[in-house]
Amino acid sequence: MTIQLNERKLNIDANVNVSQLLIQENYPQIGIAVAINQQIISKTNWANQLLQDGDNILIIQATQGG
Repeated sequence: MTIQLNERKLNIDANVNVSQLLIQENYPQIGIAVAINQQIISKTNWANQLLQDGDNILIIQATQGG
């Protein structure tokens, strides 16, 4: 199936959850926020949230600054 990940198309297997996607794409498990179709997904739900064909996923990484 095909999803959008941070504005790029990505082909993934069916039955992939948010946690698996983060591991597959080498994103850290801390310091990030994940939204699917403009809906923030709580970190406690990442392992249960299955991705669907056509989902638009946005991953935002916290940065330090000052």
